[in-house]
Amino acid sequence: MDLRHTMKGRRALAAVAITTGLLLTVSGCGGGDGGDKPSGTSTSQSSKGGGSKPQASSTPSQVTALAEVKGGDITLTVSSAVRDQGGYVTVSGKVTNGGGQFWIASNWRGDERELSGNGASLAGASLIDSKGKKKYLVLRDTQGRCLCTKFDGGGVEAGQSADWFAQFPAPPADTTNVDFQVGSMPPASIQISGGE
Repeated sequence: MDLRHTMKGRRALAAVAITTGLLLTVSGCGGGDGGDKPSGTSTSQSSKGGGSKPQASSTPSQVTALAEVKGGDITLTVSSAVRDQGGYVTVSGKVTNGGGQFWIASNWRGDERELSGNGASLAGASLIDSKGKKKYLVLRDTQGRCLCTKFDGGGVEAGQSADWFAQFPAPPADTTNVDFQVGSMPPASIQISGGE
């Protein structure tokens, strides 16, 4: 008799555990706004970087761009340049391929031959401080990899965009206007925000 009651108790406990698990799963799937609005689809190809990864944008940005330059079918938009407390500047934005063919980011990676792992990336980008007459190159980790975006697949598909970032040593605190330069793109005049 005791065995039968024990088995019934175990079955009841198992049923409660399963039911609770199912309820938690169902409630975890909810939380939407209840409307039929699409959540947005990404038109960006993901980026791979040495630091934090920028996420693809699903809707047009409300933030005014600091600069936008074009080189052929490629449009480079700089959306922010922020001076961080660690003594560096993080510049970020979006690259858009307005052409009909896959764009390869090969000339954006720089001229280094001794370092590997910086293939289709912004490793060749620089900040030009005309006032201080200095050129700041993208920071590297101890393996020589740039602290910048590395484009998945080597570039950007036709008609697509990809978010990017690059980190540089910070110019002096009184230097706020610099030019961002990468590959054969025209220089983009930008203003650094934030403080140390």
